Amino acid sequence: MKRVVLQAVDVYKSYRMGTGVVVPALRGANLEVREGEFVAIIGPSGSGKTTLLNVLGLLDTPDSGELYVDGIPVVGLDDDELSEMRLRKIGFVFQYYNLIPILTALENVELPLILAGVPLERRTRRAMELLRMVGIPNMQNHKPTEMSGGQQQRVAIARALANEPSIVLADEPTGNLDTKASEEIVSLMKGLNREKGTTFVVVTHDLEVAREADRILRIRDGKLYEVDEL
Repeated sequence: MKRVVLQAVDVYKSYRMGTGVVVPALRGANLEVREGEFVAIIGPSGSGKTTLLNVLGLLDTPDSGELYVDGIPVVGLDDDELSEMRLRKIGFVFQYYNLIPILTALENVELPLILAGVPLERRTRRAMELLRMVGIPNMQNHKPTEMSGGQQQRVAIARALANEPSIVLADEPTGNLDTKASEEIVSLMKGLNREKGTTFVVVTHDLEVAREADRILRIRDGKLYEVDEL
């Protein structure tokens, strides 16, 4: 059986509103993702999807519960240790790409490699390899404003893969794309999952995207439930 690369055990997270009202977002969420899986998480707005992804991606700290990345317990790590864990173990893909507008596609993909201390020649070679992998090697010198939404998302996926993370977390990766571009991005992620063994957890409201997953989970009332069929 393949190793568990991401695990959440009985995770709770609440937010305090400006009025002092406490709003529970996660109420005992449990999740186990194994290497090479493609998992989709669905749920309506306000169900806790984004909160869950922020906690899984170590961008937010749970109020209670346990969280493991590659078998390493992360609750209790300090900010520097969490940053290092995010850099080395987790790739992120966002709905609005989050590319740096003044940088080229190549430079955007190189960013995590720079942070990881990879030497210039090796990181340039790695970034070009990734742009080829996602199907846009000829876009290396283009800035985000010179690319379509689908092309920008391909750059974002390449950047997420730069440091060979244990898992890629994708937050509504097709939410800002038209139907054709959405299909292409889903096909790309599925291809990377199948051919390279990349592990994906995709949060989406798009049921067509969810149907492409190996496993579908629904978040409801702050908990996760397996979905047999949509």
